Amino acid sequence: MRIYAALAAAAVAGLIGGSALYVYLRQSNDTFADCRAGAVGGGDIGGAFTLVDSTGKPVTDKDVITKPSLVYFGYTFCPDVCPLDNMRNAEAVDILEEKGLDVQPVFITIDPDRDTPQVVGEFAANLHPKMIGLTGSPDQIKAASLVYKTYYKKQEDGGEFYLMDHSTFTYLVLPKAGFVDFFRRDETSEAMAGRVACFLEKGAG
Repeated sequence: MRIYAALAAAAVAGLIGGSALYVYLRQSNDTFADCRAGAVGGGDIGGAFTLVDSTGKPVTDKDVITKPSLVYFGYTFCPDVCPLDNMRNAEAVDILEEKGLDVQPVFITIDPDRDTPQVVGEFAANLHPKMIGLTGSPDQIKAASLVYKTYYKKQEDGGEFYLMDHSTFTYLVLPKAGFVDFFRRDETSEAMAGRVACFLEKGAG
């Protein structure tokens, strides 16, 4: 699974790498320039989506991103990568809460066939009380994935126990500013919390 995750990450890096956005983000008028760990590639990342929450209610990005959010695309049947990444995100949220900063983790499934509203709700609740679990139709999931330039693909040889190849970035999204940065899975919860705090101290939203 780690090999698949690495391949997926490499594919996404190719999708979002090497554009003029890095230059833009490093301009002197970028409020958050000091908070970024490195180049942020790709064209515009993040934006509007319509998904379904754990109660089965349709929601948009405006309903979900009401506070600073750590957004992750994965699936509940994921054997190791997704639980570990989301646990890391939850730990970062707790560290930030100790600093008086209110951040929510958001989990968006890439496996709507198995991840019903109830399933994503239970997955999120087991990881953190603030975590929001989202699912939707295959078309809704694909649209949200395209907006965030993520990668995912179903492995066809697993029968009902199939696995998913997918990217593993976590995105920091602010209600007013939108997407501002992403975190790779090798970053610790402490490092993540430190960078998020920088963004919020510069001006959340």
